[in-house]
Amino acid sequence: MLTDLRPNLNRLSAVSLLAVALTLAACKTPLSSTPPLPSAPEIASGYRTDLQTRHADKHMAAAANPLAAEAGREMLRRGGSAIDAAIAMQAVLTLVEPQSSGIGGGAFIVLWDGKAVRTYDGRETAPAGASEKLFLQADGKPMPFTAAQIGGRSVGTPGVLRALELAHRKHGRLPWATLFEPAIALADQGFRISPRLHSMIASDASLPGSPDMAAYFLNADGSPKAAGTLLKNPALARVLERIANEGPKALYEGPVAEEMVAKVQAHANPGSLSLKDLKGYVARERAPLCTDYKRWQVCGMAPPSSGGIAIAQILGTLENLEHRDARMALAPLKPHTSDKPAGIEPAPEAVHLIAEAERLAYADRALYVADSDFVPVPVKGLVDPGYLASRANLIGPRSMGVAKPGTPPGIQVAYAPDRSPLRISTSQVVAVDDQGGAVSMTTTVESAFGSHVMVQGFMLNNQMTDFSFIPEENGQKVANRVEPGKRPRSSMAPTLVFDRQSGELLAAVGSPGGSQIIEYVAKSVIGLLDWNLDPQAAINLPNFGSRNGPTELEQGQFSPALIQALKDKGHAVSEIDMTSGTQAIVRVRDGQGKMSLAGGADPRREGEALGD
Repeated sequence: MLTDLRPNLNRLSAVSLLAVALTLAACKTPLSSTPPLPSAPEIASGYRTDLQTRHADKHMAAAANPLAAEAGREMLRRGGSAIDAAIAMQAVLTLVEPQSSGIGGGAFIVLWDGKAVRTYDGRETAPAGASEKLFLQADGKPMPFTAAQIGGRSVGTPGVLRALELAHRKHGRLPWATLFEPAIALADQGFRISPRLHSMIASDASLPGSPDMAAYFLNADGSPKAAGTLLKNPALARVLERIANEGPKALYEGPVAEEMVAKVQAHANPGSLSLKDLKGYVARERAPLCTDYKRWQVCGMAPPSSGGIAIAQILGTLENLEHRDARMALAPLKPHTSDKPAGIEPAPEAVHLIAEAERLAYADRALYVADSDFVPVPVKGLVDPGYLASRANLIGPRSMGVAKPGTPPGIQVAYAPDRSPLRISTSQVVAVDDQGGAVSMTTTVESAFGSHVMVQGFMLNNQMTDFSFIPEENGQKVANRVEPGKRPRSSMAPTLVFDRQSGELLAAVGSPGGSQIIEYVAKSVIGLLDWNLDPQAAINLPNFGSRNGPTELEQGQFSPALIQALKDKGHAVSEIDMTSGTQAIVRVRDGQGKMSLAGGADPRREGEALGD
């Protein structure tokens, strides 16, 4: 229960050299080959070594940029709720992290109001004019990703503001207009271009082709504006003022909506977004997906997110492995040499078993998960304990290479697997308020800088490219194909963790990172729960996992001994950039029973956890 973890969090930096490694034996499975998977949607920006777990007594907010985290904390200081803080952070992120999220994108929100878990779906929808052949060329072959991404073709109807409005109506404590004050002030007064934003601008080959982006991000000679440059965005300030005063309607109707539609439809790569699509967008409250894991309950987002299902499958599979073989062994988190910033790494057996569990989850994801308003998704079957026990039986001492999807109970329709690109650019915020309410929100414009269509100071998403580019295969439809009004499948996995016995909130966690989000969140949750790490240590832990291809290890963060141990188990190892942006806040209890908060932010980005 919580008492097993919470009293130790303040001293975990000294004892975080221990981790659980699951140890067992099973049948051999031959290694298979798989096409190369896409790289991280956002470039790495270094690894900071100065981050320590932050502690607070009252409230805490964490975001991918310190200015956003500060805005969230300001709302909490004014007595705001966790969702109030999330709205303020999203508004600021629209300005300071435009490559990742913003009011022109979408989001999933998992919220704890002190009584129940609630989830809000602000995922973009396909315009009414979209067809399942949207990303097919004249010869019937799928478009190259960049050709599909850049321009109006890829723009879905934005949803984040409507989802935030819905959540605020039920759980907000501060006036809606108040929540936009920090972002409006920053947009008017200017903010300093961060090193990460500068790197993203400099590395984006498509940016100069967008006149609005070029005028905003580049110097007169075409060079990227330097880190530290004061960047003002009065156009966005005026849009945010209208949203503050009029509500989200200011984005979905009127001049802003008209300009969005005009730019999408008039682009050289035009899309079909219409005023009717914008006016008709509806955010949805959906039933949360909560499953038991050992002494805890883990709650996430149901479809169209695949993240909640995949996290539940990974944890459930690992728990079944533990039940199958009682030979659990504590294995040291082995110290790195001094040039490895994280300082620790998991045991090879732990990496092996987690990666194998992830292969199985990603295989099911590709076949079964899509917008449940359009296709029957066997959610209960995919997380059924008996089904996960059967999946766990496929894991042995050697890697299976490429897993096949299973046959969970409740299947109604046969689908073809989705073989589309796996890319998405995202941001993550978490907050816990004075009354114990909490939120984990993952928010996105899809790829870096979205569609590269800029409207009055903000970016429009390219979320349509999260649909399958191939609508059918061998006569069978792909579940995640494009359909008018449909929401594309996502990997976003905002997560809340509870103590099963007491029902108390333990942690709010989530990460950006495209299709690797599932790997990042699984690692962090396991780090917190099984390996007893404090939140910063769990986030710092080197990233690893498998998207049902090679076993991916964060470049330069693992020892040669671990890499060789995985190869000896039959893993095809790929060392790559794994640019997570995980944020986590954990509620801890000291020896006298007093509750407090501990927070961490990802050293791979610019985030920060701030509290009082």
